[in-house]
Amino acid sequence: YQEMEVWYPVYRLREAGCAVELVGPEAGKTYPSKLGYPAKSTLAAADAKAEQFAAVVVPGGFAPDYIRRSPAMLKLVADAFAAGKPVAAICHGPWV
Repeated sequence: YQEMEVWYPVYRLREAGCAVELVGPEAGKTYPSKLGYPAKSTLAAADAKAEQFAAVVVPGGFAPDYIRRSPAMLKLVADAFAAGKPVAAICHGPWV
């Protein structure tokens, strides 16, 4: 992932009082950025339900290339979109 495209939204949303989950293929796994900065997932995509979230933010960088290969990640984003929730995509995020 690209550092600013993950951490900037995370910190701004937290500052606004939002509870932020980092959803990945596996819960508790650390995913390195392109520069090696770690991001640890707090929830597995298979366990994530669109109803749990007010919005979804898809980061940019190379992460979307992996996200779009994950059926569970695609389902989460599609379900959030179908429910009329805001779905934001940064840079290459629209690939998802």
